[in-house]
Amino acid sequence: MSDQSSRTTPDGVHQETNTPLRERIATIGVFLANGIGIGTWAASIPRIKEHLAVSDTELGFALLAFAAGAIVAMPLAGRIALRFGTPRSTLCAACFFFVLLALPGFTPSLPVLMFALFLLGMSNGSMDVLMNGHASYIESRWGQQIMSSFHAAWSIGGLMGAAIGGLVASAGLSVGAGLALPAVLVGLIVIASALVGLRPGFEAPPSHHEKIPFTFRNRLLLLLGAVAFLCMVNEGAVTDWSGVYLRGIAHGTAAQAAAGYASFAFAMAACRLVGDLVVRRLGQQKTMWIGGGIAAFGFVLVIGFPTILVACIGYALIGVGVSNLVPIVFSAAGRAGPTASIGVSMTATAGYAGFLVGPPIIGFLADHLGLRGAFVLLFFAAIAVAVVGGRVVGQTPPVGRAAGDQNKQPFSSPL
Repeated sequence: MSDQSSRTTPDGVHQETNTPLRERIATIGVFLANGIGIGTWAASIPRIKEHLAVSDTELGFALLAFAAGAIVAMPLAGRIALRFGTPRSTLCAACFFFVLLALPGFTPSLPVLMFALFLLGMSNGSMDVLMNGHASYIESRWGQQIMSSFHAAWSIGGLMGAAIGGLVASAGLSVGAGLALPAVLVGLIVIASALVGLRPGFEAPPSHHEKIPFTFRNRLLLLLGAVAFLCMVNEGAVTDWSGVYLRGIAHGTAAQAAAGYASFAFAMAACRLVGDLVVRRLGQQKTMWIGGGIAAFGFVLVIGFPTILVACIGYALIGVGVSNLVPIVFSAAGRAGPTASIGVSMTATAGYAGFLVGPPIIGFLADHLGLRGAFVLLFFAAIAVAVVGGRVVGQTPPVGRAAGDQNKQPFSSPL
């Protein structure tokens, strides 16, 4: 099989384009690179806090700047992809990401840190939307579910980044160098991805490119955005509160408290590695039902049996349950939108908002209901994802037949 295919542009120019196989490998590399960068950044946050001698509240404002940059950029990224195409747009966002990754490590004060994080958040938010939009487009050409493989690469990259962050810290490197060296690795992976297959290709625009329907009138995208919001509320809450729960409610040591998130993260990464096979076997709708149900049962264990062992098992089950929910929702959004990038941009923005507001909501409820009582909200969110998410995903076009790509033929591959 040739690695290249051809197409003729509307101007009559004959161009060589990559097959989905090369594009898939290249895009997996971009997801891996982003995961390494975010994992390294997360591991560097405590060192930056100490380096600048900022309080918890001041650090919270700095992290909010990162989130604000992402939320500002995400809705715009889909429109940018329409103008320049997802391969070129994804590559540009990835380049900005690895160039800006080390910048927070060299900031001399809190205001400068906030500005640097706002820029880094913009690059990360754009990269998130664009690489997921491109992955959804590749999936539509592939003709079967492959979205989980991209998110598995991101999860593995996150674990690698966290490990790299720990190694550079133990080696005694400065905060700036501790981010600059991983940034070089991220850049090399991005460049390799560009050489493999992340090159200007073709994403079919809507039939009337200049008259894209107002996305907020798309009922399916609104519902998918709500499901993504609930999915990421659960992920954000577990990320930020699992250790606090095990430390305060289960009376664990600091090391035992860290085991909660580790159980969640490893289970999620492992299940994303086999997620595509599961989704192909069960279908996206049944996977949403079962995944949401498993996550809900995990919360039952965490809430009902607050011991270290049982709670860690519960967190692992939550990781198993939610592992493939966001990839499915992003895949469905790519097919439901006027283009993959626009559909993903709206859904990813809603999901990212959920990741941000979930932890503060849990903190507010914990002050009034206790942490176990606050976790009940997460149980109901998992149930809602299973019930509503399964139904909404079932209403989207099948894989290989995206809303803006109706006439494409699926790519045939044994992989």
